[in-house]
Amino acid sequence: MAISTTSSSLSTLSSLSLHPSPRLSLLPFTAAATPATKPRKPISLFLSSSRPTTVIFNAAASDVETSFFDNEDPEFDGVFEPPEVPEDFVPPPSFDEDSTETEDEIAAAYEELYGPAYSGVTMLGNDIYVMDSKVKKLGAFGKLKKEKIRDGFEERVVQVRRVTKVVKGGKQLHFRAIVVVGDKQGNVGVGVGKAKEVIGAVQKSAVNARRNIISVPMTKYLTFPHRSEGDYGAAKVMLRPASPGTGVIAGGSVRIVLEMAGVENALGKQLGSKNALNNARATVVAVQKMRQFRDVARERGIPMEELWK
Repeated sequence: MAISTTSSSLSTLSSLSLHPSPRLSLLPFTAAATPATKPRKPISLFLSSSRPTTVIFNAAASDVETSFFDNEDPEFDGVFEPPEVPEDFVPPPSFDEDSTETEDEIAAAYEELYGPAYSGVTMLGNDIYVMDSKVKKLGAFGKLKKEKIRDGFEERVVQVRRVTKVVKGGKQLHFRAIVVVGDKQGNVGVGVGKAKEVIGAVQKSAVNARRNIISVPMTKYLTFPHRSEGDYGAAKVMLRPASPGTGVIAGGSVRIVLEMAGVENALGKQLGSKNALNNARATVVAVQKMRQFRDVARERGIPMEELWK
C-alpha cells in the first residue's frame, strides 16, 4: 500500500515538471542564457517510507530581495536624543494657570457651540423653544402631531358637526368645525373647515380663520363707537355699545366673536336664523360697518368736536 502511494506521489511530482524547463520557468527564456545559468543546489523532499525526491528551482540569486542586518547588534541599548528647542519657542500656559470661568461664561460658550439648551434660559438671546420644535411628536394612532401656531391668537371652537356626502358608492362621513381666532386686542377672524377627523377639521378651520382677520373699532371703554347691524344669509345681528361694567350681553357665536375680539362692554342680539356660522359671519359684517370718530372727522376735514354740533 505504501509503495503504491509513493509511486503515485512521484508521478504527481513528475507531472508538475518541477525540473528546470524553459517552458515553465519564471524567468524570461533566452537561448544564450540557458546554458550559462548556474545550476541550483537541489532540495530534497522526503516522503514517508520512500526514497528522497529532488526538486530544483530555477531562480537567480540577483532576483531574491533579502535584507540582512549584519552590522546591527540586537542587544544594543540606544539612548534617545530629543531635538533642540527653537529660540523663539514659548511654552503654552498650564491648564491650572488660567482664570476660572464663571457659570454664565460656560453656559454662553456651550450655547454658542451646541445651540440653546433645554434649561429654558438663553445667554445669547436665542429662542429656547427651537429644540422642542424639532422633536417629532406623535398623536393618536401614531400619526405626526402638528404643533400649534404661536402667533398671539387664541382659538375657540364654536361648533363641530358631522356631515355626510352622498356619492355613487354610498355616503362619505366628514366633520365640519367652526373656529374663531382672536388676540383680544381688536383682531378677530371666523373660519370653517371640513375633514375626516375632528382634529383635522379644527386645524383647517383655524388656518382659514387666520386668513380672514379683521380689525374691530373700539373706544377706550372697550365698547363699540356706535350701533350697527349686519346680515349674512338668513341671519341678522344687531350690535349696540354699552356703558362700562355692563359686560358682553349676547349669546351663541356672537358672544364668542366679541370676546375673542377683546370687547368687554356690548349688547348683541340675533334677529334671524340661529345658524352658528351665519351668525358669526353676520357679526363680522356688522363690525366692518363701524367706523371711528377720528376717521370720519379726517374724511370730512373738520375737528372731532364739530361732529356733535
